[in-house]
Amino acid sequence: MVETPGTSMTNLLTGGLAPFGLLPEAASTAEDAEQAAADVTPFDTAANLTTDISALPVQLPSTVYLASGQLPPGISSMARSVPPAGGAGNGHGQTRFKISDLMGSSGVAFGTSGARGKVEDMTDRICFAYTAAFLQHLEDVGGLLPGTQVAIGGDLRPSTARIMLAVAKAVWHMACGVINLGEVPSPAIALYGIAKHIPTIMVTGSHIPDDRNGIKFNNATGEILKQDEAGIRAQTVCIPPHLFKEDGSFAYGDRLLPHLDFEAQTMFHRRYTDFFGEQFLKGKRIALYAHSAVGRMMLHRALTALGADVTTIGHSNTFIPVDTEAIRDEDVNLAREWAKEYGFDAIVSTDGDSDRPLIAGRDGEWLRGDVLGILVAKFLNADSVTAPVSSNSALELSGLFPEVRRTRIGSPYVISSMMQARQQGRSRVVGYEANGGFLTATDIEVNGRKLSTLPTRDSFLPILAALRLAVAEGKGVEELVNELPSRYTASDRIKDFQTDRSRKIIEMFTRGDFDSNARAIEAHFGSHFGKVKSIDVTDGLRIAFQSGEILHLRPSGNAPEFRVYTEADSSQRAMNMNRLGLDVVRYIPVG
Repeated sequence: MVETPGTSMTNLLTGGLAPFGLLPEAASTAEDAEQAAADVTPFDTAANLTTDISALPVQLPSTVYLASGQLPPGISSMARSVPPAGGAGNGHGQTRFKISDLMGSSGVAFGTSGARGKVEDMTDRICFAYTAAFLQHLEDVGGLLPGTQVAIGGDLRPSTARIMLAVAKAVWHMACGVINLGEVPSPAIALYGIAKHIPTIMVTGSHIPDDRNGIKFNNATGEILKQDEAGIRAQTVCIPPHLFKEDGSFAYGDRLLPHLDFEAQTMFHRRYTDFFGEQFLKGKRIALYAHSAVGRMMLHRALTALGADVTTIGHSNTFIPVDTEAIRDEDVNLAREWAKEYGFDAIVSTDGDSDRPLIAGRDGEWLRGDVLGILVAKFLNADSVTAPVSSNSALELSGLFPEVRRTRIGSPYVISSMMQARQQGRSRVVGYEANGGFLTATDIEVNGRKLSTLPTRDSFLPILAALRLAVAEGKGVEELVNELPSRYTASDRIKDFQTDRSRKIIEMFTRGDFDSNARAIEAHFGSHFGKVKSIDVTDGLRIAFQSGEILHLRPSGNAPEFRVYTEADSSQRAMNMNRLGLDVVRYIPVG
């Protein structure tokens, strides 16, 4: 968290007023918090950066309910009771909600590892029901016992605080305890859960606009997988109707989030300082594009601890939907301007929940995430690399890795593939996505220091590993990229694109045999890209043309958007292909 005018360290330390607008029941007084903050030393690296949290205590006291099995006042332990099929109640005054039906009627459906939807659709009742269903599923598979602690956190979008409270109330309803990790990166909350062997829940819409949000579920070993999603959908939850008003909001406002626990932040920080060790960035000038990324202050702290001279730029108190796969033109131009004006060695950033990285070298050109992933896998000397089918084919062409595995798009698919590689005897197993999020499925040792497994998207590791590789080879990050095979990718999206229209477009090109599908594709795209060589329907429609160029069409899985990925032998051609592909898709007639 970055302190700004109007946000005091008192608010940071009490853990309620600044991030959430909530004062925990057992929060310290303002005087106590000011005393606790007295030893925090401010520093100045840019005009809009004011406070370093590196001097915070390792962990502040946390009010966690059910530490001894006791429920908070006003919350009753409710045994799960599923009413007979066809009934709206269970005979005990409870209302029955079938999750599969809610997903169809509410507009809040599964995206990547959790539920996403419009904020107006993510009512307290919906968020409560989905959280209860997740915990019931864990009960079914033996991953949850009464009194289990569940850690929750969130990003910086305006709706997150309310949804976190709805999640917390559902946890209490299920006779479990709540640990409030506050505003924290998605990979940090997952790491905490793995270390503590407890479920965790992250409220975040990731990179999508702030009129939407989401709830990301993790079990005690990391992200939920597709089989878990099916298990959650199959749940029926029973909720006392008096908890909610007719509009789905809570009828009572008597419960507040527990006091903040900083242990997840400390654990996440030490993961990188312990692994990278020495101050390898000493003498390097790094710009941190902060915008509204939840991990902005923690990334600053990590870079500083590793020796970098860090300048924070672009801080925003308004949420900015930074998508590392479809980088906004203004962010492209800003990075070039910053590089030219200030001569930084690198510019780094993340998306909203800080599980997807951005990094540019001295030229100010943002690296594609699927190129960054190759560099990180090289640094870690991986013997198995998994990447989605949409990722740059330079992965195979580099010849750096004994095994390359391709999957559908989405971290659950990447994780499943990595687990298979590990079961088959691979010992340095990693994966990444086109958005740059990097995952590890085994412990990996480099230079005598061990990096523990973290099978979820992470932004800190790829940023730091790329910088470490550049320093080790005495090169700029941009020079590392130039040494890879010359394959360039581009991607963009059409926003507010109807899901039904997206489905029909894909069906238009995949419903026949190869020859008829190829003719249909060439009728729309042939004048731009030539003859079709092969078609891959692993995820969406990936078309390889005889020229060696690639066009990949794919409806988004978590938003009303249509994504187009392209690959060619030059950056300019890949971008031109992308624009042409988007233009064709916009005007394809569908019945």
